[in-house]
Amino acid sequence: MGDKAHTHPGAAGRAQAADRPTSVRNVVLVGHSGSGKTTLVEALALTAGAVNRAGRVEDGGTVSDYDDIEHRQQRSVQLSLVPLEWDGIKVNLLDTPGYADFVGDLRAGLRAADAALFVVSASDGVDGSTRMVWDECAAVGMPRAIVVTHLEAARADFEEMTRVCAEAFGGEDPDAVLPLYLPLRGPEGPDGHAPVHGLIGLLTQKLFDYSGGERKESEPGEEQVPLIEEARGRLIEGIIAESEDETLMDRYLGGEQVDVTTLIEDLERAVARGVFFPVLAAAPAAEGARQGLGTVEVLELITRGFPTPLEHGTPRVTTIDGRPRELEPCDPDAPLVAEVVKTSSDPYVGRISLVRVFSGTLRADQTVHVSGHGLADRGHEDHDVDERIGALSTPFGKQQRPVSHVIAGDLACVAKLSRAETGDTLSAKDDPLLMEPWEMPDPLLPLAIQAHSKPDEDKLSQGLARLVAEDPTMRLEQNQDTHQVVLWCLGEAHADVALERLRGRYGVQVDVVPHRVSLRETFGGRAAGRGRHVKQSGGHGQFAICEIEVEPLPNGSGVEFVDKVVGGAVPRQFIPSVEKGVKAQAARGVAAGHPLVDVRVTLLDGKAHSVDSSDAAFQTAGALALREAASDARIHLLEPVAEVSVLVGDDYVGAVMSDLSGRRGRVLGTEQSAGGRTVIKAEVPEIEIGRYAVDLRSLSHGTARFSRRYARHEPMPPQVAERVKEEARKAA
Repeated sequence: MGDKAHTHPGAAGRAQAADRPTSVRNVVLVGHSGSGKTTLVEALALTAGAVNRAGRVEDGGTVSDYDDIEHRQQRSVQLSLVPLEWDGIKVNLLDTPGYADFVGDLRAGLRAADAALFVVSASDGVDGSTRMVWDECAAVGMPRAIVVTHLEAARADFEEMTRVCAEAFGGEDPDAVLPLYLPLRGPEGPDGHAPVHGLIGLLTQKLFDYSGGERKESEPGEEQVPLIEEARGRLIEGIIAESEDETLMDRYLGGEQVDVTTLIEDLERAVARGVFFPVLAAAPAAEGARQGLGTVEVLELITRGFPTPLEHGTPRVTTIDGRPRELEPCDPDAPLVAEVVKTSSDPYVGRISLVRVFSGTLRADQTVHVSGHGLADRGHEDHDVDERIGALSTPFGKQQRPVSHVIAGDLACVAKLSRAETGDTLSAKDDPLLMEPWEMPDPLLPLAIQAHSKPDEDKLSQGLARLVAEDPTMRLEQNQDTHQVVLWCLGEAHADVALERLRGRYGVQVDVVPHRVSLRETFGGRAAGRGRHVKQSGGHGQFAICEIEVEPLPNGSGVEFVDKVVGGAVPRQFIPSVEKGVKAQAARGVAAGHPLVDVRVTLLDGKAHSVDSSDAAFQTAGALALREAASDARIHLLEPVAEVSVLVGDDYVGAVMSDLSGRRGRVLGTEQSAGGRTVIKAEVPEIEIGRYAVDLRSLSHGTARFSRRYARHEPMPPQVAERVKEEARKAA
């Protein structure tokens, strides 16, 4: 790397469909919001010749995403693909959102990629969420490299940032995270800041000057040689330590000079194996320039150091009925297995599916089998359907360039797959297969909504269905207890985007209403009630009297009805009517409008009339009897309690435990976890953790995660229960 001369390749940088898996590199860009991921993608596209200096696509002058404010904002909150070509290699750059609320798109990018570029800002450093993604990549052995941006900032310090990266990402082996280049700075300006205008290659000991707008190579001056000796020595030792040639370290320590070609080859192999993580630097091109600082070096690393799709294992594949299926890795002639990694809607084209082909070849106008399983709890029905592939294309900006086929290892867009959703598998219709889905974060922030008007109500269900089809990190709930429509989201920004998409994309205006948890009511002790429904207003009257006793039962017992009538005081045909009336009233509640549970209602006595008694009359009497019993009894409100598990860095354990206690939580215990983290287990009333997804992120600076699971309903404290009852009385 760093030993080639490169010129601006012009139109050659526009990537077409790949002809073999070895000519593809799939790279996901990871970093927090503001780290410079999208700017880096644009700079790489400019250097590769995919766009010209004005940021326009070379063929035809159509404005791309890079000039379009609306599309730039859209790209900031969703996964986007930018393909380009460099040295005969097609590079698929997957730009992921930096906001924690859109981690679903980040996970999709990790699924579709074979390597990751971690983009960190020299002025902002490495945040906790970026470290967590690094750990995810490490767990699956994904090759990674680091690109430091914002070197032009006044307080930017590349050397300090490489130390921070080694500390954050190196774990037990910080010498596996080392820079390949050092910044070349000019003279200090009036503000004392020396601008970076080039790079010094540590292995090749060459200078690469970008100050003229294109990369120019030269030899270092005598004054620069001492600057690189120490860093070069550490880099060589780091590369040799990861070399597959176990004799190389002994030879090097014995004084043997290792040639640069061998070092570069060992570096490339170590990067591809995911055991060495080089640090590079990059900056966008200046006005009128053709190449941004460090962009050639990044492209060299991608094309020469990152693995091909052949080196990336295929996720587990089964038949539709769950039998394992072995496939050759990334074979264009094998059975088709592709996955929808992102679904979006275009107002003119309709639904567009971004697809990664893992096996076989996907062709335009081909009929495929679409399988979607495992997300029923999020509003996605399991389905197995055949669909015809429409146009295949590679995207760039708002353009879609048609292609005839897509081979294993490549990515492309498929138009108008009406039934396919994010996470679905595409396979041959006569050989349907299913890929094991990737792990999706659980949405834990509830957003209760209702249609703004009658026309919106007519469009709401369809709009919501399309919304969750695009985003499997969103869960749609039709709560049968509270009768609310609830969108479960990952955070406030995620919720805001959902509302905006409903309005702007699907034409549905909704109102956000307070989210209600499913409370229950129960009796605190025995009580008796008499229901009397007697009316005579001419003609057929209504007559029914019943006497009941109510007693509490253990948690989870529901509503039990017992008949102890003797002597036919209530005719046998009307006893089911009393039960029906009691249970209907129990469902409506007796104190604050919440369902009554865990009671036994015993029918003891009653009266009937030979003419005026009826099914309806005894239903009414049963309901009245239960209400009267409740009026003289202690009624407890039961609230749902969740089992909460919080994974948090040790530095924040005290703050999180204190916060849980303030939410009426009971901490059950803690467990040590890897990486200096602790798992806190607690039971917390659900009414207290409606916004916990947002609050925990703030409390832990984005480094904590939590899960929740319904445990049971239990009595609410009297002062809280009284407040809820008072609110119910006011609402009535």
